[in-house]
Amino acid sequence: MWSSLTIFKGSGVALITPMFHDGSVDFDKLKSLVEWHIQQGSDALIACGTTGEASTLNDEEHIAVIEAVVKQAAGRIPVIGGTGSNNTQHGIHLSQEAERVGADALLVVTPYYNKATKKSLVTHYKAICQSVELPVILYSVASRTGMNLTYDMVAELKEIPNVKGIKEASGDISQIASIAQLVDDEFSLYSGNDDQVTPILALGGSGVISTIGNIAPKQTATLVADFLSGNIQAAIQEQLRQKPLIDAIFSEVNPVPIKAAVSLLGKSDLHYRLPLGPPEKETINRLKKEMSAYGLL
Repeated sequence: MWSSLTIFKGSGVALITPMFHDGSVDFDKLKSLVEWHIQQGSDALIACGTTGEASTLNDEEHIAVIEAVVKQAAGRIPVIGGTGSNNTQHGIHLSQEAERVGADALLVVTPYYNKATKKSLVTHYKAICQSVELPVILYSVASRTGMNLTYDMVAELKEIPNVKGIKEASGDISQIASIAQLVDDEFSLYSGNDDQVTPILALGGSGVISTIGNIAPKQTATLVADFLSGNIQAAIQEQLRQKPLIDAIFSEVNPVPIKAAVSLLGKSDLHYRLPLGPPEKETINRLKKEMSAYGLL
């Protein structure tokens, strides 16, 4: 069982959401993915994050996906539900529902589009956190939300009792180094970018919330485990070996390429919900090339 202070250490996979041609959720394939990730050694699963196309799931589907992942995982590894929203009341609703269906923790992205001030952001997070008893991981990804969590903001948010970590996807290693100063037994730092795992681990990070883990779960979990156990050179070599594949899966907006990559493994059909759609032919060819070079195809 995972520590009550650290939600997880290692590789947490931000799961895709498999869909049928009509856009409905393919729960059988979702459950198969959960089982595969557990058998491959992933350390946690994130349901309904950005990679899971959460923004186009309605609330009933959103909670049903989290519940399906929870039930299939059956307590073997933590399940983290993505419940962030730019509507605080909606975020509270999703968070309470995720708690009800058994999620172990929540991943709560900053509000998007209607960007908050520092004061209102803290109030927003407090309202969500106080509505549940689950631990919460903050999520900073300004490239998608238009809102960056600075050191000062994180330092203040860390004072909320059930804020237990941050997924840092700013890409700004200097900012991440500042936020790393806040890491302690009750606050963890996770890389939100697959190509910055080892640098963030070197700053005291606990792992990664990973996209590439959807197709290379064992390798990504091993990368983090190697670094944390002191086999740093092996972790660095794997980080560098993954880099061309990481570039390929982010060559179009996430999760378009990674969902295509999962389909190339035969583990999901290539269906999306608008406004997302299939990748360009060039992207598919690049994915095939890099997945083959990496040894996945």
